[in-house]
Amino acid sequence: MALALPRLARPALQVAEALAASGTAMTRDALASLLGLTDEGDVVGLDAALEVLADHALVWPDSDGTLRMVSPLRQAWDAPLGLDPPLEQLLAGVTSEELRGMLASLGVKPPGNKQQRLAALVDHHSDAKRVVAVVAQAPADTRKLLERMAKSGSQGPRFQEFGSPEPASGRAARWALERGLLVQDRYRYGPTRMPAQVAMALRGPGWHAPFEPVPPVPRTQPVTAEEVEREAAAALTAFAALTASVLSVCAAKPPARLKSGGVGARELSRLGKAARCDETVVRLVLETAYAAGLLARDGDLVPLTEAYNAWSELEPGERVPLLLQAWWAMTLTPAGARDEEGKSLPALAGTPPCDGCRQARHGLLTAAADLPAGQGVRRTADLGSLVAWHRPLADQLPQDETPFATVIREAEVLGVLARGALSGVGAALLAGDAAALSSTACRLLPAATGTVLIGADLTAVAAGLPTAGLTELLDSVADRETGGTASMWRFSAESIRRALDAGRTADGIAEGLATAAAGPLPQPLSYLIADTARRHGRVRVAQAACVIHSEDAALLAEIAVHRKLAKLGLRRLAPTVLISRTPLAKTLAALRAEGYSPVAEAADGAVRIEKEERRRAAPPVPAPRRAPSSTGSRFPSGAVQQVSGPGTLRDLAARLRAAPPSSPEPGPHSGVAFETDTEEIIAGYADRLSLTDVRQLAHAVDTGQVITIEYDAASGGHSVRSVSELALDPPWLRAWCHLRDDERVFTLSRIASVMPASPQ
Repeated sequence: MALALPRLARPALQVAEALAASGTAMTRDALASLLGLTDEGDVVGLDAALEVLADHALVWPDSDGTLRMVSPLRQAWDAPLGLDPPLEQLLAGVTSEELRGMLASLGVKPPGNKQQRLAALVDHHSDAKRVVAVVAQAPADTRKLLERMAKSGSQGPRFQEFGSPEPASGRAARWALERGLLVQDRYRYGPTRMPAQVAMALRGPGWHAPFEPVPPVPRTQPVTAEEVEREAAAALTAFAALTASVLSVCAAKPPARLKSGGVGARELSRLGKAARCDETVVRLVLETAYAAGLLARDGDLVPLTEAYNAWSELEPGERVPLLLQAWWAMTLTPAGARDEEGKSLPALAGTPPCDGCRQARHGLLTAAADLPAGQGVRRTADLGSLVAWHRPLADQLPQDETPFATVIREAEVLGVLARGALSGVGAALLAGDAAALSSTACRLLPAATGTVLIGADLTAVAAGLPTAGLTELLDSVADRETGGTASMWRFSAESIRRALDAGRTADGIAEGLATAAAGPLPQPLSYLIADTARRHGRVRVAQAACVIHSEDAALLAEIAVHRKLAKLGLRRLAPTVLISRTPLAKTLAALRAEGYSPVAEAADGAVRIEKEERRRAAPPVPAPRRAPSSTGSRFPSGAVQQVSGPGTLRDLAARLRAAPPSSPEPGPHSGVAFETDTEEIIAGYADRLSLTDVRQLAHAVDTGQVITIEYDAASGGHSVRSVSELALDPPWLRAWCHLRDDERVFTLSRIASVMPASPQ
């Protein structure tokens, strides 16, 4: 049933909803009366809807003509026709005493037991005239409440009561609750409901369930089959060319995926700019190519698959059907670009299957197929109301300004709709005829061309769809400017250089273009190729870890061919210059191990002195200077206690004379003053460090000693590094990082702690 309902048209759904609202089996005549069918055409529409439901095994007639429906179908609607459950279901949990009170309020003598009282109340409310008479005696605010709830149904505004009701609405509802016209949970929790019998009585005999057996009639205009085919051919040709363009860009640089999955707006913009098409086409190409197996997710990228190689060699009429069939079977809308909040959605995001999106596509083609022969809608937007009639449960996108605008746009881009009518390609898709689809596409799409017109203005124009080989050649040596039914490329020194960088030669480029050109190559293009090739490679850049040079060319020649030094990856650039792929320290060690006596050079060319540093224990960090005492003493308290004997009084006097005339200003750390300017500068930026850490770091900066820091990088990584050769450059700290064996710049505010350097 869950698969059948989305495929039903509006009349079948309306008939099923009416049957579900009745709650009991009913005859065809009773159903026609509920729907208010008097016209013979409407009755024919009812029979057609019942036949559709019977074909799906949802509704069938008994031998006596009573209509029966499958039980799960009743739960497809929370409130069919806006009606709550019948009275007997709502009063299932009511006590016998409460039923007695309701009957007494209605002026009905209560029977003996609960079942009899419930039956009496149901019998009373099943008579529409008696219900209307009771409501006529109700207070004015109660009548307004009941009439409003009867019209709006369960989807409209409702009175909800929790505990004690609101004064105005509570009084209006209480009168109806006492007579069973409204029902609420006995604990006064949850919404107030109106029994179906009461709602139908208040709606009156003139109310009928909605039934639309005939689809809306859009404004149409006459179109010929030739006009439809011509426009469909143009759309298919443009789509085939743009598909080849987008996928060729993907071949050169596969789209990158977001960390959250899918291809984001930046990558979509890059692909559209390179392929010269809008975002809708890019999304459509990516989604259909992925569904057809031409693209695949591979880690952080979405590269082309091996199947693309064979697909690209096919003729256009053989390529397009694969993408059209993928579009027809998709459980998503490829061009969906915005969510409910207007935020951009990634492509190829792996969203959950949406059968409503597929039904929107199928409903569109069904609606177009039902148009009169030789007629097409004047505005394709008018097809939206037809789709809503053929597939009422189809999903509409939040970005659609008119109903199903995105799906209609996709169909036009693919040539499924042309001149407001269904094309031959669309008819083949709707019929599920793969052979007809292939033959129609081959008839509409011209064969790929392998020739190009090259002009003296350094442009190349391919009339029609270029072959895969021609596209690859031109994309490699020129920049694409336009695509579609006629594609144009432009040559430049930059594009020729790009081809030379990729390994092509000037002769190879000229030969390939001459083979593809419809005539001889223009002289300006030949000059451009030759001139660019002449300047290409005059400056060469080699990768090396270090350089070995000597004035003794024979010595370097010996080193270059030394068998035990081959592991260094030596290469001779000149008689007196070798480059090594091995870092300097290892190269030095290898040369010395073989009996040579090389020396290392600094960055400025001076010989680097390799003096072995003797390791010493790090000196203790000086104790923090105490804050000045209230007595104004300028030396630490306890200094006097350290003075013992008259022999030290001279030392004390000398220190007093050398003391500054005033005490240092208190610092921000609990009033403790900074000892040096370095401490004060570091403390101003490294707000995460304690005073002890600030002093250790300042001491290392001033003395050049090695220190260990804990560092939180901006990327979120956490590391412990030993650093030396510290240079303060607020708000940064430049240092030699022993972990990376290179100079690094650290942000002072990201240093978490400071420790003495650990022994090596």
